[in-house]
Amino acid sequence: MKKVKLDIVGLSYSQTQSGAYALVLGEVNGRRRLPIIIGAFEAQAIAIEIEKMTPSRPLTHDLFKSMAETFHITVQEIIIYNLVDGVFYAKLICSDGKNTHEIDARTSDAIAIAVRFNSMIYTYEFILASAGIVIEGNDFLFLENMDSIAKEPDTESISSTSKQQGFSDLSLEELQQKLQEAIADEAYEKAARLRDELNKRNAK
Repeated sequence: MKKVKLDIVGLSYSQTQSGAYALVLGEVNGRRRLPIIIGAFEAQAIAIEIEKMTPSRPLTHDLFKSMAETFHITVQEIIIYNLVDGVFYAKLICSDGKNTHEIDARTSDAIAIAVRFNSMIYTYEFILASAGIVIEGNDFLFLENMDSIAKEPDTESISSTSKQQGFSDLSLEELQQKLQEAIADEAYEKAARLRDELNKRNAK
C-alpha cells in the first residue's frame, strides 16, 4: 500500500468533545489534512516537545525515549495504518540496528514518541481518502466519514490564546514568574501561551 508522509500542522481545542483536542496532521506537499481527536494529557505531551519545554520530571513518553536510547533502540517511523469506527490505529517501527520490530500503539502516543525521536509520520492513501479534509483557501472541505472524528476543529492554536488570558496586562517580570510557575505545575498549555506573549513583547 502507498504510504503518505504527514507533518503536524495544528493542535487545537476540540469543539466536539469536552476536554479533548484536535491534532491536525497535514499531507506533505499536499492539501489534505487528517484531524485526530486526542486527550488532554497526550496533547500536552506533544505540545511541550514541539515547543521544546523541559518538564520538571520526565513524562511517560520521555521515559520511553530514555529507555529506548539506553538499549540502543531507535524509532524509525510511525504509521497510522487503520481506521475503524472513528478510531485510528498506529504502530511504531523500531530498530536496534540489526532487527526491526513493529509495536502497536495508540495514535496519540505514537505521535508523542515520534516528535521525541524526530521520526517520520506516515499513513496510507486509503485512510486519507476516507477520513481526510481537503483545504481550499482557508476553508475545510470534508470528504467523508468525518462526522464522528472532527467537525470544523477550532482553528485557534493552544499557543495563540494569550489575549484571552489577560496576559497583555502583565509586566515582563510577572510574565516570567508565571511562566516558571506554570512549568513547575506542569501546566504546559498555559506555559506555551505565556512564552508566546514574552516572545511577542521581546520582538517589539
